[in-house]
Amino acid sequence: MTSIENSILKGVNLTRRYGGFAALDNVSISLKPGEVRGLIGSNGAGKSTLMDALSGRGLTSGSVHLDGVDVTTMSPRERRRAGLARSFQKTSIFPDLSVEKQIRLSARAAEQDNADEVMEELSLTRLATRRAHDISYGEQRRLDLALALAGRPKVLLLDEPAAGLTVEESLKLASLLRDLAKRWGVTVLIVEHDMEVIFSICSHLTVLHLGKILAEGSPAEVRAMPQVITAYLGSTA
Repeated sequence: MTSIENSILKGVNLTRRYGGFAALDNVSISLKPGEVRGLIGSNGAGKSTLMDALSGRGLTSGSVHLDGVDVTTMSPRERRRAGLARSFQKTSIFPDLSVEKQIRLSARAAEQDNADEVMEELSLTRLATRRAHDISYGEQRRLDLALALAGRPKVLLLDEPAAGLTVEESLKLASLLRDLAKRWGVTVLIVEHDMEVIFSICSHLTVLHLGKILAEGSPAEVRAMPQVITAYLGSTA
């Protein structure tokens, strides 16, 4: 595990309890600058709970550090301004607002206006004046990603960004993410059930099981781990 000083994002002993049930049980995770990390596990493993804890939405105990700064007591909005962006399984777009307007609002909230750059990178410029409700689902997914990338965050937490997309759309999105992360120097933690997307984009994987870290390593290493095959990937992995 890297030190806080060498990590862009670090969660230490993160725990989230609901009464006597630990949805997240003493989990520590550390991401290096520019890393694209996959977070996988079966339903109920604690993936979204970990993303919530890192982004300021529910933590019983533990601490979170962003670029060497303890942000544990910061609100989600304060963490966003500090450079930590988050997307959710369901898109957070505004159906009645134009594509351009909501990207500009998001960039303004992040206190860095890179709306034109984001629209160009995600091929949304031609849709700038269209209402989000009137564009395709794949385009809405790209818009949701654009809202997270507005302001050029240091760290991007993505919760199933390819949900509902076709295989072709998913792989295109994965390629775009990998390219942007490299060129912009954005660190990405991504939860995704599509293993083809995960294995094509991530250099490192963390596997959660029942609220704890089951395994970590490169995609090839994780795929070969017996405990991962048994708990998650299945006997034919």
